[in-house]
Amino acid sequence: MSLEDFLDPLISALLLAGIYAAMSAGMTIIYGVMKIVNLAHAGFLMLGAYFAYELFERFHIDPILGAVIALPVFFLFGMGVHWLLVHWLPKSDQPTLASLLLMFGFWLVLQNVAFLIWQNEDRSINTSYTLTSYHFGDIAISKVRLAVFVAAALSVIVLQIGLRRSWFGKSIRSLIQNPYAAQIVGVDQRRTAMFTFGLGTAFAGFAGALLAMLYSFSPDFGRPFLLRSFVIIVLGGLESFSGVAIGALVLALVETYSIRLPFVEASYQPAIAYGLLVVVLLVLPKGIAGLLERKWRAG
Repeated sequence: MSLEDFLDPLISALLLAGIYAAMSAGMTIIYGVMKIVNLAHAGFLMLGAYFAYELFERFHIDPILGAVIALPVFFLFGMGVHWLLVHWLPKSDQPTLASLLLMFGFWLVLQNVAFLIWQNEDRSINTSYTLTSYHFGDIAISKVRLAVFVAAALSVIVLQIGLRRSWFGKSIRSLIQNPYAAQIVGVDQRRTAMFTFGLGTAFAGFAGALLAMLYSFSPDFGRPFLLRSFVIIVLGGLESFSGVAIGALVLALVETYSIRLPFVEASYQPAIAYGLLVVVLLVLPKGIAGLLERKWRAG
């Protein structure tokens, strides 16, 4: 294997890991605070893709800017969904059947509304830089993939800083670590949960808008990325924000390098993700973050 054959998929995996991390951060935040497995995440990703598409087609707004605009729009949308539906769910320390059914049903509603509006036609966003690349010797880096990576990576970094420095971030982390102690010291659980659901939805819409620059999409767009999000958050650790980046990188590397094997086709990627999820659940139920934490304590 030449150096180019090694570096080309490595760069592709790194660029892909950025958007995977942004895509999964919303699910991690919602699960950490509310213990809800947000199956509607797929619907939010799909709506984010169409949001960027409509802004681009109707108003000629660059999809990167469209993704940024999606953040406050989907934040408000997520808070509205929480106020109308989610806050009626019973409080629980573990995911419940009621929350799974509610989120799954809401995903189906979003999907069918999208079918009514946009029909079952694949769409895509093609900008002036979609098919252009930067060349570094024999290595070519797609401009659109690099732009998506930068936007996604910056969003994850800002999220990490916000969770560590802001009062809202401290409220989220305290509810994840010990919800009872957090309420004793004055954290408003209901308000924090509503803001958290809005933030998770905002990141889903943002990631969906970025993914629309890389893939064609339809109303069923979010389904395969929902699976990848599950793999990433389980691999990284269900309540670990830093683990999301680790899980995204591992999945991106596995997907990218596996299809380089002569007997593995690109269509096998969902099966690869399923297989990785099963292995992680059996071998590392607390994810890589849990393994690192145990070694740190042992050391």
